[in-house]
Order: sequence, then C-alpha cells, then structure tokens
Amino acid sequence: MARRPAPIGQPPRTGAAHIVDLVRETIPPLHPAGLPFVGGPLAVAVLGRRSKWVRNAGLVAAGACATFFRHPSRVPPNRPGVVVAPADGLVTLVDTAVPPAELALGSEPVPRVSIFLSVLDVHVQRVPVAGKVVEVVHRRGQFKSADLAEASEVNERNSMHIRTASGQDVAVVQIAGLIARRIINNAEVGDTLSIGDTYGLIRFGSRVDTYFPAGTTLLVERGQRAVGAETVLAELSQ
Repeated sequence: MARRPAPIGQPPRTGAAHIVDLVRETIPPLHPAGLPFVGGPLAVAVLGRRSKWVRNAGLVAAGACATFFRHPSRVPPNRPGVVVAPADGLVTLVDTAVPPAELALGSEPVPRVSIFLSVLDVHVQRVPVAGKVVEVVHRRGQFKSADLAEASEVNERNSMHIRTASGQDVAVVQIAGLIARRIINNAEVGDTLSIGDTYGLIRFGSRVDTYFPAGTTLLVERGQRAVGAETVLAELSQ
C-alpha cells in the first residue's frame, strides 16, 4: 500500500498504526450535526440485536446517515480573487438574477450560479470567498423541489452576505428542498471567514445559490459537477 513520506528524522508508521492512518484518510469524519441521526439507529440495533431484521435495519439506517453527514477535508485554491463552490453537487443554473431582497444588495440582476445537492452529495456548506459577514438572514418559505428555478424565490432559505477585503460583495444562499426541513448556518454577523471553511449544513436534499458582483467572470457551465471548497466558480474583477 502506498504511503506518505515520513518527515525527516521520523520513522514511517507501520503495521496497525499504518492501517489506522489509511482508514482516517479514506473515510471522511462525521459532521457533529449527524451524531443524533447515527446514534439513534445504532441504539435501535443494539437494543433489538436479538432480531435480525431490527438489528440490520438499525445498522443500515446508521450507515446511511453517516454517509449523508460525512464531512471530508478539502483544500481550497490559494489564487487571489477566486470564488469556490460552497457545496458539492450539480451546477443547474449559470445566469443572472436579483439577489435576495433581505440582503439589500440592490434590484439589478447579477451573475449567479446554482448548485443542486442530491441526497447522495456531501451536505456541508463551505465559505465561497474570504471576507467579513455583513448579514445573515433566515426566511421562512415553501419546500418545493430544490431543482426548480422558482425555489430561489419561494423556498425556505438562509441568506448570507460576505464582503471581501477589497470591498466586493458576494452572497451565498442555502435553500431548503422537497425533503429538507432544516438549514444550519453557524456564521454570525461580524465574523471573518476563510475561503473553504465549513459554515453550515442542510438536510436532506437542497440547493445553494451564489451571487457575484457585476463584472465577475464565471468559470463553470451548467451540468458540471462541483466539489465544495475546491471547484472555482468564478474570478472576481480586480
């Protein structure tokens, strides 16, 4: 099995320790929000262990929830002026649209990229661009399928306005979907965020829209798969 080079002066790990390292690198950790969803089915499996069906159902449910709440590490690009994908998923819209009214970013359409997350995608959200949080607003709404264009307007959402060090405004909007009933955003007004950091999560099945300043160069196409914190969506004008 391939190994990473050991630092100078440190002997390489072997045997069981090496196996443990490989498992840690291969299996993503669990987001804390998923602990109750994994722990509950595991408890059912333990309590019902005498019944094969109950035990197996509990284990399958725990495994499915652990997969949904996986939180893989990501390495964002260090190129200045780029905006990365805030989520894993399918790019469904590359267009222009008016940002959410609650963020007070004007009434003129600006470049937008929408990413749809199926239940099989990683569901944590990443900070698309480094900057300071100007506003975070939650708005109640409907729970239509997140892949519909109208979902941006009518579905329940959590909108966040980030201002970069150069004064450019980027908005990222978590949108609930047909099954999703819970949006988590751990960022607060005044926080200084780093590109690629995890800031929230939506469960289960959802959409994330990113709005860019006028003049931004979009670098993705509709139908492309995005990897949160790593796929470059756009390059801000200098």
